[in-house]
Amino acid sequence: MVSHDVIKSLVVQNDAKILLVVMDGLGGLPINGKTELEAAKTPNLDSLASKSVCGLTHPVSPGITPGSGPAHFSLFGYDPLEYEIGRGVLEALGLGIQLNKSDVVARGNFATRKGDVVIDRRAGRLPTQENKRICGMIQNHIREIDGVKISLNPGKEHRFALVLRGNGLDPALSENDPQKDNQKIRQIISLNSEAWRTALVVNKFLDKANKLLKNEHPANALLLRGFSSLPDIPSIKNLYKLKAVAIATYPMYKGLAKLVGMKVLECGETLEDELKCLKEKFSSYDFFYFHIKKTDSYGEDGNFKQKVKYIEEIDGYIPQLLDLKPDVLAITGDHSTPSLLKSHSWHPNPLLLYSERCRTDDVKKFSEKECIRGGLGIFHSVELMPLMLANALKLQKFGA
Repeated sequence: MVSHDVIKSLVVQNDAKILLVVMDGLGGLPINGKTELEAAKTPNLDSLASKSVCGLTHPVSPGITPGSGPAHFSLFGYDPLEYEIGRGVLEALGLGIQLNKSDVVARGNFATRKGDVVIDRRAGRLPTQENKRICGMIQNHIREIDGVKISLNPGKEHRFALVLRGNGLDPALSENDPQKDNQKIRQIISLNSEAWRTALVVNKFLDKANKLLKNEHPANALLLRGFSSLPDIPSIKNLYKLKAVAIATYPMYKGLAKLVGMKVLECGETLEDELKCLKEKFSSYDFFYFHIKKTDSYGEDGNFKQKVKYIEEIDGYIPQLLDLKPDVLAITGDHSTPSLLKSHSWHPNPLLLYSERCRTDDVKKFSEKECIRGGLGIFHSVELMPLMLANALKLQKFGA
């Protein structure tokens, strides 16, 4: 990857508009010979791919399965190995929580347990209103442990953010989330000599909270992961001279955008709401991060047919994106979430890059199998930002 210092020295401002559409978890694996993207009827995406340059991207490195955080940081032009951000901070920022540098934050799931085994990590994708009720109940009973203030903040569906505020806290903790159903809940331990007190507080919290949940169903357990504190990250404005905006419905993706200095718009909950917001604000910014979540959700649920159907629904909106006449349009996923695996995977992501200045290739259908033949080949996601900037004529020549 070219260093930030080099890119920063080459960037120039102009009026060109870049639209990055992230279909979360887009990539898949074949079932009956086809991935979800290959099985979907996508005439608009296919037509666009035939006018674009295509390829496949690795979010981190070949064989490495990324979380959503590093996968998105890579798309925004930040080396995910240099800027490793915990999920907790992203969730909290997305929920609009004001964090102090000394806070320790975790991302949480309400889950269903039987004994010490998780049988559903998402508690049936708990309704958001039920999440709010349970968070409020726990918060009313647990506000402080050993001088550390406890804040439980409901997110969407089964997700929440746990914030610990006090002196001497350290985020170097293991997770109790086994990441898969039908696995034992793990013990949270300190990962260095400084975090033992934080681990003690968290385990006391979990013990108290799980006792409060013993008669609840399906949300009778808490899973915590992504312990982290607020990092120092250069803003997308300072690095790339972009007036950037994020359009997303889920808190974590809003948090990602805030962390790199994007303006986050509150647009509603549906794809139609997001598109309306994009149209209304298109004249006001020059970089648009447009996030679509449900491709990932259906993949995690193992729902191949619904993921196919949703990709087809997205395809119907492509003409409206083109009507906005972005100077550069990139459509990709942050990572792959094959329905076959019901989880994120290491498989590279299909990508199309459209502008008047790109060299087209022989790709005729937007799919994994076709994109591997594309003109961009297989490359790292972190290199997409310079490509978008170049196609928007926002990079000067390097050297004499």
